[in-house]
Amino acid sequence: MDTATLLLGVLFGALGGGYLVYGLRRKAWLPSVCGLALGVFTWFVDGPVLTALIGIALAALPWLLSG
Repeated sequence: MDTATLLLGVLFGALGGGYLVYGLRRKAWLPSVCGLALGVFTWFVDGPVLTALIGIALAALPWLLSG
């Protein structure tokens, strides 16, 4: 694991925590699931490019599907 992957993991983990809290307070399942996935996927993905691509996709998913 390199520094970029670690920092991206922290970034997407924090974003996932925000999505999870938002989804639980609004009782919306999609932001909650995406938040949980953002917090967990970095444990299983290695490499900064793949981490960034998956993280951006998961972070954008609630915005894309809600509109």
